Amino acid sequence: MTDSLVLAHSPDSDDAFMFYGLRANAVDTEGVDYTHTLADIETLNRRALAGELAITAVSFHAYAFLAERYLLLPHGASFGDGYGPCVVAKKTGGPRSLADLAGRRVAVPGRLTSAAMCLSLYARGATPVVMAFDKVGDAVNAGDVDAGVVIHEGQLTWKDEGFHLVADFGVVWKEETGLPLPLGGNAVRRDLGPELIARVSRALGRSIEYALAHREDALTDAMRFARGLPREKADRFVGMYVNDWTRSYGEKGREAVRLFLKRGFDAGILPKLVVPEWVAEA
Repeated sequence: MTDSLVLAHSPDSDDAFMFYGLRANAVDTEGVDYTHTLADIETLNRRALAGELAITAVSFHAYAFLAERYLLLPHGASFGDGYGPCVVAKKTGGPRSLADLAGRRVAVPGRLTSAAMCLSLYARGATPVVMAFDKVGDAVNAGDVDAGVVIHEGQLTWKDEGFHLVADFGVVWKEETGLPLPLGGNAVRRDLGPELIARVSRALGRSIEYALAHREDALTDAMRFARGLPREKADRFVGMYVNDWTRSYGEKGREAVRLFLKRGFDAGILPKLVVPEWVAEA
């Protein structure tokens, strides 16, 4: 019997790279057919809140509201290991530090993104202005906001776009905790049941390993989702977010997720303390 499941992820080169093994029909899916659906991470967060998606990428911020319905898969996570979402401003006249953001309007790429939670953790006095991730830079340039939190390829292109870096949340977090910054993971709906969930987990794990083992082919395929990045920068971006942390959280990765959620609760950003749960590693 064949099971058909929707696999949702963002239309970004790192997610596309990760699922290359599945798209290329190059790995054993154990009888599961996957239909890929693509949307920005905030849209996926919202659809997961409604329980619409069987398997999906989610922000760890959003996961705090999803934990009763979804389990985290033991692989597929995106961590910023000394880098991450960046707060940028105009080179002249804009804020120069996180402290300067008090009372300022700061664009965030979705209310439930981990980037938005980072702003709330490290710039409590800022006023977040929610918008699509690809509108943040334009809003800063137009003066609609005083600063903006850029994610995805914006972390590599902000300097070329003429912005000043106020702070890199991945740097701030690592200096403070010694851990990588948890940004997003792959989650699976609990009601699929343990047997099907185990098959899903193994197949997605194989896809990640296949992509890493066939890097050039996987990168060529992922370039369709690089939004204009040259191959060299797309390669760098993929390397930032598909790596050993993606293969497995490891104890440090799991500790980082637990701490991120605890800090969110302690700061009053999250309504309750969420203890993350992972599917058992195959």
